[in-house]
Amino acid sequence: MLWIGRSRWPTSWGKMYPKELASWENELSVLLCFYDFPKMIHYAIYTSNLIERTNKEIRKRLRPMNSLTNMDAAEKIVYLQAIEYNERWSSRVCTGFGDALTQQALKQMFEKKYPQA
Repeated sequence: MLWIGRSRWPTSWGKMYPKELASWENELSVLLCFYDFPKMIHYAIYTSNLIERTNKEIRKRLRPMNSLTNMDAAEKIVYLQAIEYNERWSSRVCTGFGDALTQQALKQMFEKKYPQA
């Protein structure tokens, strides 16, 4: 049983969300795997802010065009927005990933996991 602090919260939440709780308990190591990475990039891994921002930009472009003629027109707008977003963000570094110690730790992690043949 999963314990948080001193309370056994599954007692109350387990009644309302039994499948979700079972999934959390079975996959807890996967859910918390971001702790295996350097501390400076934890936030970038466990949040979806970058993805949400991208989705917001796409919705912002599609909303004024609520009467698109067909799906190809919508796909073209999404494609062009993705290209523009990639160009705008291609030279930026996600928070924490630019740190030299983080880069070294990541390099060691991946060399350990995928040794050169």
